[in-house]
Amino acid sequence: MQAPSKFTYAVRTCQIALLTIWILAETASAQAPTAESRFEKTVKAYEAADKAEPPPPGAILLVGDSQFFRWKTLKEDLPGYTIINRGVDSFQFADVLEFTDRIVLPYKPRLIVLHIGGNDIHTGRSPDRVLADFKAFVAKVRQPLPAVPIVFSSLTPSPARWNEAERRRQANKLVQDYIATQENLHFIDLWNAMLTPDGQPREDIWVEDRIHPNHAGYQIRVKLMLPLLGKADRESG
Repeated sequence: MQAPSKFTYAVRTCQIALLTIWILAETASAQAPTAESRFEKTVKAYEAADKAEPPPPGAILLVGDSQFFRWKTLKEDLPGYTIINRGVDSFQFADVLEFTDRIVLPYKPRLIVLHIGGNDIHTGRSPDRVLADFKAFVAKVRQPLPAVPIVFSSLTPSPARWNEAERRRQANKLVQDYIATQENLHFIDLWNAMLTPDGQPREDIWVEDRIHPNHAGYQIRVKLMLPLLGKADRESG
């Protein structure tokens, strides 16, 4: 039998090396957690809670990032309202879109309040992308729930991220201008409500990280939300 030439041997060696690299890459890809999978635990916990105690249809649904996830005084701040809070810490718009079928649509809410986009700007996404993702969310909700009102709660002027102020303002304006052209969409302007008279971020309405609201910060949100919530559906107290 004729021995393989040096050229043939080199080709085979190269093929084996490439195959090895491909296998290692695929293995690493399979083992590495994706950006989406890190929220699976929280979403499954919500689903388990729903299974144990099914929430009523026709409630108000809060969905979004840590500003809802960390709202621990919600029941005391909005007594008399049936509210389902499905905030997820560190959520971005892509995550809301991914999990809409699981943490939005099943509830058949009478009103959706959305707070999202701040983490998108913080991680480098553009104001135009925030608007495009908001439109995508509305379209995804409108298909099965054509009449449900959707409220967009604006990005906030947290002092720790004040260097992002211009892009945050622009994202708010793009979304607000779009909402003004649509039916059953509403905008809550937290931005201006959380500034000092000279246009700087208030320092007294945040927790120590200067990103997340304290109770006084949530009270600003409550005051602006209430006119959109309609009448309370049960007695408070």
